[in-house]
Amino acid sequence: MVYFLIAITSLIASFLTFFSGFGLGTLLLPVFAIYYPLPVAVALTACVHLLNNVFKLALVFKSINLKVVLRFGIPSVIAAFAGAYLLGQISKENTILYSYSFMNINCTITWPGVTIGFLIIIFAIIELSKQLSSITFNSHFLIPGGLLSGFFGGLTGHQGALRSAFLLRLNLEKQVFIATGVMVACLVDVVRLSMYSNFTVLKNHETNYPLLALAVGSAWVGALIGNKLFKKTSIGFFKWFVGLFMLVMGMLITFGVVN
Repeated sequence: MVYFLIAITSLIASFLTFFSGFGLGTLLLPVFAIYYPLPVAVALTACVHLLNNVFKLALVFKSINLKVVLRFGIPSVIAAFAGAYLLGQISKENTILYSYSFMNINCTITWPGVTIGFLIIIFAIIELSKQLSSITFNSHFLIPGGLLSGFFGGLTGHQGALRSAFLLRLNLEKQVFIATGVMVACLVDVVRLSMYSNFTVLKNHETNYPLLALAVGSAWVGALIGNKLFKKTSIGFFKWFVGLFMLVMGMLITFGVVN
């Protein structure tokens, strides 16, 4: 069951990224969190995210706007170090804040769960709110936008929605918007994975490489489909599904049902 769920989530989420500029990490992190400790789930999601973005980069690299990559990407990289460092500190706090039983499920509330779950809930509310999800920023905010996006990218992997909010107002052509966002995401992923590799919880945890390979392969298939259809398809009908899924999973993680 885990293999099927990871594969289908990776495929659909990767497909969605061609329309919204985000989606893979947003959907895949909660699914990985069902089976792995949260810091491990964040790192595994980052691996799939990076390899998928490298693949997409090969499809759209000719459309990258290097000027935007420099103005937005460099602050993102710097802030990603800070976000990943903070996640490392939080992951060391294994103290159980509260334990309880719910429907014969043993639930434990921890600092990593509260932090990551709460942030997922916040991003879910933004996704579900028409007013909040339509907020964009002009080019004067590219540097602070890069810092904000990179920080949350390093902390939880939720960088795409913020990145899109700051890049949309540049009125880039759709393919340029996608290619530029993918390039920035690759830079952030490289940084955060270099930081995650030093986490004690990762060193002490065995990685299921066949499952990881399946997730990457499925994401590549989703990217190929998205690349073929992104000029013809609207993202609107996916938004509520993504937002509700994030909201439910964020609550389950926050309250220790998934940890």
